[in-house]
Amino acid sequence: MNVKKRLKLWKLFLFLKFPFVLLPSKMREKILHKAGEMFLNLGYKSVTMDDIASEMGVSKKTIYKYFDNKLSLVEEATIEMHESCLTMINMIVDQGHNTIKENFEVKKMFKEMFQTADSSPVYQLKKYYPRIHEKVMKKEMVAFSACIRSNLERGIAEGYYRSEINIELYIQFYFSLVFSIHESTVENYKIPELEREALEYHTRAIATEKGIKELEKQLQS
Repeated sequence: MNVKKRLKLWKLFLFLKFPFVLLPSKMREKILHKAGEMFLNLGYKSVTMDDIASEMGVSKKTIYKYFDNKLSLVEEATIEMHESCLTMINMIVDQGHNTIKENFEVKKMFKEMFQTADSSPVYQLKKYYPRIHEKVMKKEMVAFSACIRSNLERGIAEGYYRSEINIELYIQFYFSLVFSIHESTVENYKIPELEREALEYHTRAIATEKGIKELEKQLQS
């Protein structure tokens, strides 16, 4: 299935199950949605309040009615994007893939979600809004650590991962590896391949023979 078709299916599924994610009904939510979209595609620094107002066809006064300044808008839009990512991850988990395929499906989702960005959103956030970056990273550490922990525990139960691995240690390893890629890589187009290599490295380190076979299958697909 090509990228555009997959993205359309994701949007349809999100609309049916979580309409507030894609079609916010209130003005404040519409502003957050549009701002997040523009920050991803055009960059946090380059997008102004005037740009957002113009894109939405509203006055800048309307934007300031709900957000005191660009800083508060960046923070809330970023948190909303974070929540949307978690929603989509949970949707993938609910599909019942084996744990290794699940990780590759999550990786594909992130690739599609951020494919239009010129530079890494995480890199931009850390460079231009370090306080917001630190706050969001703390939230992501908690949320994504729970996702990784669940995947590791199920992978052990399913026989894809070795039973003797130190789960908490591998959570730290993988989280640090993935987010270091996003924080240190400027060009967004490089990130999918680096993430793929990180996922392969992570999986080979913990996989059983059964897990290695599934990994090879996913790498070839």
